[in-house]
Amino acid sequence: MREFRRAFWRAFNDQGEGLLDRNTTIVADLAPAGATATLDAEPRRIADFATLGEALDYAARGRRGMNFHDARGQLKRSYPYSDLREDSLAHAQRFIAMGLKPGDRVALVAETGADFAACFFGAVYAGLWPVPLPLPTSFGGREAYVEQLKVMLASSDPSLFLCAPELLTYADEAGTDRGVPARDWDSLSEIEVGTAELPLPDADEVAYLQYSSGSTRFPHGVAVTHRQLLSNLRAHGIGLQVLDSDRCISWLPWYHDMGLVGCMLSPMAMQMSVDYLKTEDFARRPLAWLDMITRNPGTSVSYSPTFGYDICARRMSSQTRAEDRFDLSRWRIAGNGADMIRPDVMQAFVDAFADAGFQASAFCPSYGLAEATLAVSLMPPGEGIRLELVEETVLNGGASGADGRPRRYRAIVNCGKPVEGMEIEIRGEDGNVLHDRDIGRVFVRGTSVMHSYYRDPEATEACLKDNWLDTGDMGYMSDGYIFIVGRAKDMIIINGRNHWPQDIEWAVEQLPGFKSGDIAAFAITGPSGEETPAVLVHCRVSDPTERGRLRDDIRERVRAITGITPIVELVPPRSLPRTSSGKLSRTKARNLYLSGEIQPFDIAA
Repeated sequence: MREFRRAFWRAFNDQGEGLLDRNTTIVADLAPAGATATLDAEPRRIADFATLGEALDYAARGRRGMNFHDARGQLKRSYPYSDLREDSLAHAQRFIAMGLKPGDRVALVAETGADFAACFFGAVYAGLWPVPLPLPTSFGGREAYVEQLKVMLASSDPSLFLCAPELLTYADEAGTDRGVPARDWDSLSEIEVGTAELPLPDADEVAYLQYSSGSTRFPHGVAVTHRQLLSNLRAHGIGLQVLDSDRCISWLPWYHDMGLVGCMLSPMAMQMSVDYLKTEDFARRPLAWLDMITRNPGTSVSYSPTFGYDICARRMSSQTRAEDRFDLSRWRIAGNGADMIRPDVMQAFVDAFADAGFQASAFCPSYGLAEATLAVSLMPPGEGIRLELVEETVLNGGASGADGRPRRYRAIVNCGKPVEGMEIEIRGEDGNVLHDRDIGRVFVRGTSVMHSYYRDPEATEACLKDNWLDTGDMGYMSDGYIFIVGRAKDMIIINGRNHWPQDIEWAVEQLPGFKSGDIAAFAITGPSGEETPAVLVHCRVSDPTERGRLRDDIRERVRAITGITPIVELVPPRSLPRTSSGKLSRTKARNLYLSGEIQPFDIAA
């Protein structure tokens, strides 16, 4: 079967779209059984619309749409964009009947499914601002999740809070505390659909609010207008060089910008069919993601942070050959973003799945953030992962070879070129633009940079000046490409010297038994007021003697790369916190450690 698909695809590439005109049965073959179409007679438009509602109106004219799959990657529901539009318009009438007015916020727990999508677009059609909120995570339990909802509700001040029926108790508790009525979206069917005239939104009106994945105690709701959103979606489509044969396959959560904008709004605005696996199902069965890509007869566009590729590579059993289960030869765009891109992890993925047809040139590194709607830069398709070796002393703010120590290098991943409508500048501490390969703070300007942080003019002014956005990231430009080296706020400064936490974490991961996300490095203030690096490490060893030996090995490894002796604490597995999108949260880990909520194992000196 796999050879047949490859032979067909060679013929398709050789003969072009004329083949589809002569043999219409191939149109059905390019979509998984029962799913919405991959190919369509309607001309594709690359997000050239004035508003999000206009984009859905056009997508609904075709046969493409959303497809929701179970934990094993089997199709559960096909949901054409025409059905989504119909359901969304009905919800818009219901929201108006409930007394909601244009500009009111509607908070939505962003569960991957048709109900959330219909409520989200229903709010858009009614001139409301949907506010996607996260699902519960395993860390912190019910109390922490309800508290997180309360903080976000206080920030966004919605008039209505909607969720799945099974989450209503959480939503009701948080909503009652903030005076926001909560209800499950199944109950919306009880409201009669009216015939009110829907507002006609202006392109410069706010389309939705997006919270970043790290939003906790002081959340910032990013206000994005229709114009800014469509500009970024169009740039995304142009950068990916979208093909008629493309389908998107995604497990990314819809409360994160890469999941919501990149894998829900972007495919719709480009009339692309999407196959969805819930994030929690991916966590339990990550290889189901690759099964779905295998079953797609067309070309696949699918994104993941580095840790998603890492999990899949680690899950491949030595008893199972990748080529016996997967065919990844048609995975055209294997996007990577949302956190620091690890070249060693990406190489491990290639090693694990090359025999299944995966091509390293499919990797598409990118850089983006919610404050820029999503995409700032993309690697041109086909260029894959390209690295530059940068001396650690240079990364840490010094001159090459200045300290006389043996030179060490870190491989920095090329994150591509600015997307259409976006500019990037690297600035030094004095605010002046730096030359190529000089490391400084990353600033971006463009047509999709956010309108503001909602109801937070001080935070907006602090990062947005003269239309230039201070991203808070550090990086450098090289021949038109952007290289990201880390977050400025994460930098550890000891005795006037800079240290990147990921360098410490990656060094510890080279010891046996560790994986990505097992280590958090940050600075703490010692008893005498000096800054000291602290390293928290997930420990799966129970023997006290072995724990002591492990701690000493870690301490020596960190001392070897930094020249300083750190505090090393071994902590229980799964105790290091992550953001809602799955990234390690160093700031929260530091706070929990200092407050005593993360309790290290006792180890004799």
